[in-house]
Amino acid sequence: MAFYNPDPAMGQTLADLVRALELEGRPGLAQQLSITWLSYESSLVGQAADLGGAEFWSRPVQAASWAGDRPRYPASVVKAFYLVAAEAWLQADWLQESDELRRALAAMIRDSSNDATSLVVDRLSGTTSGPELAPEAMAAWIGQRQLVNRWYGQLAWPEWSGCNVCQKTWGDGPFGRERDFYGAQLENRNRLSTDLTARLLQGIMASALVSPPACGRMRGLLERSLDRELRAADPENQVDGFLGAGLPQGARLWSKAGWMSQARHDAAYVEAPGHRPMLLVVFSEGEGCARDVQLLPELAARLTSTCRS
Repeated sequence: MAFYNPDPAMGQTLADLVRALELEGRPGLAQQLSITWLSYESSLVGQAADLGGAEFWSRPVQAASWAGDRPRYPASVVKAFYLVAAEAWLQADWLQESDELRRALAAMIRDSSNDATSLVVDRLSGTTSGPELAPEAMAAWIGQRQLVNRWYGQLAWPEWSGCNVCQKTWGDGPFGRERDFYGAQLENRNRLSTDLTARLLQGIMASALVSPPACGRMRGLLERSLDRELRAADPENQVDGFLGAGLPQGARLWSKAGWMSQARHDAAYVEAPGHRPMLLVVFSEGEGCARDVQLLPELAARLTSTCRS
């Protein structure tokens, strides 16, 4: 079942905001955006630990979306999905706990390291990158690399339809067997929707995925400092130019951003004094959006202002 109920008032607010941002000098923005926006009456943190997972998911939250079911290339937002999978593999004893794996998971989320992500994907799938493979060996390799996709498919989330989580993230792009795996037209790229990403982040925040201790560890990696001095010391802070930069003073932020030459994305859960907690996922595509460091902060600021308690 769907995890949220569309709220007409929130939907109108979101539609008006998208049109306003487009009229402010961003032609074509409405087609380049996907947004999923959820508002909560109280803190989402750890809710499912008390309710139980089944009870938690049976209580849809009020929300709105703009093209929220449209799969798009997620850039580094996909790393949150690999984080959840790694915790699930560890709980099932499909992975061996190690300091090096924990170091890679931390670097993957906190620093958005592509090198760390490569190790995590290798550990999840039992594959490695390298030169091209003969057809039979390639078929076996592909079967292994689909393990994460199969696990998410078994969750039976309706938001999973059309999505794909099986590729590493790159600085210069894939080579060898990795390039073959993308397909001639890159048809096998990762694909996520903002609806699906919102469901994943909600599950982490509420302790409704894998286990409460695992969700606690994941929240610890996703929490971002809004301190200006710390942000200035870290140009790759995943706040400036993203949703966190538009939040009011005193807010707390848990997020995973994604950025490349054709995309600027962020998935965030926010708790701010005097405001209802909210979860906001924004995917924006195209060179203009990728360069626009004001778009996501403006979306966060304007939507946060409507969530006053």
